[in-house]
Amino acid sequence: MPAIVGIAQVNAIGTSSVFNIGDVYKIMPIASVKTFAGAGSFNTGDVLEVHNNYSSTNTFDQDVADQSILFNN
Repeated sequence: MPAIVGIAQVNAIGTSSVFNIGDVYKIMPIASVKTFAGAGSFNTGDVLEVHNNYSSTNTFDQDVADQSILFNN
């Protein structure tokens, strides 16, 4: 349905974000990310007791591309 839109102010848009005003058939944001984190990085909960005496994160990756996002239209 068509609509009349007034002023729209956009302060920031993230890397894989979509900003749309008006009719649209399909919106498909695509992003790929690789995350490296050490021991105990993604723990969630109310009461945590994590003991990491020695933690080392190996960030060496010999692959050129892990997951291709080409041709995902």
